[in-house]
Amino acid sequence: MNFSDIYKNQFRYSVEVFPPKTEEGVKNLIKTLHKLEAISPAYVSVTYGAMGSTRDLTKDLAFRIYDEIKSHTAFHFTCVGSGRQEILKYVEVLSTKGINLILALRGDIPKDQTEFIPPEDGFGYANELVSFLKEKNNLSVAVAGYPEKHPEAPSLETDIENLKRKVDAGAEVIITQLFFENPIFYKWLDKVRQAGITVPVIPGIMPILKLSQIKRITELSGARLPKDLLDKLAACKEDETAMRDVGIEFAAKQCRDLKENGVPGIHFYCMNKAYSVLKIVETLGLCFDSNRKCPT
Repeated sequence: MNFSDIYKNQFRYSVEVFPPKTEEGVKNLIKTLHKLEAISPAYVSVTYGAMGSTRDLTKDLAFRIYDEIKSHTAFHFTCVGSGRQEILKYVEVLSTKGINLILALRGDIPKDQTEFIPPEDGFGYANELVSFLKEKNNLSVAVAGYPEKHPEAPSLETDIENLKRKVDAGAEVIITQLFFENPIFYKWLDKVRQAGITVPVIPGIMPILKLSQIKRITELSGARLPKDLLDKLAACKEDETAMRDVGIEFAAKQCRDLKENGVPGIHFYCMNKAYSVLKIVETLGLCFDSNRKCPT
């Protein structure tokens, strides 16, 4: 299966998870993914940490998802910490399970560095990684897009030029960084199309679980939080259930508007939790019939 086939003439959901560091955490995540089967995700993308610090955990989790959930997995791969030969060996391991969906990223700058330093025999930019993966293997590659620009990019226009390089290198789909203001996404998408980029663009949505968490995430990503949303979250004080419900309501409105405006799919950054995603989809009425309740 290829990314381009997934979004051909159909709207699809997908979810992103990260590998837990304990067996108990993995068991809980498998339970979460079983619950998320209710929305029939096209694939589950699996991240790993800085410097490839959880890459083996990611591989093992991707295999378990494939075996136990019978779901397609999209394996994150970055330029950080890997040379060409290591990448080839790792891709060969993935191919033993038929995993051919890759999300290719440059990756974050390691904490002990002030700028990105490519590994020996490695890559400095995601477009180089995309080109290598497409040339050496039968892989379907997605890349990241940044509606509010990548934090390191000098301008939005420069960032879109870099995005086009990734697509020209062979990327089939763009999955966006999280955002909370749809008008920003639409304005950015217009610029992306004007740049000659025609592949599907999938908005990334993160249902908010608690205020402190989303503040940390947005500080790292550069995504802006609308004031009215911040005020509603702050009014919940320490009530995390109330915060979660605010997040569900806000994300459901976002997703409804996005779908009405013709996006080909929605990618949920679910933080290894099912409830919010399931409630959002139930609210939209896109996958659950009127007699079906949201799994808890």
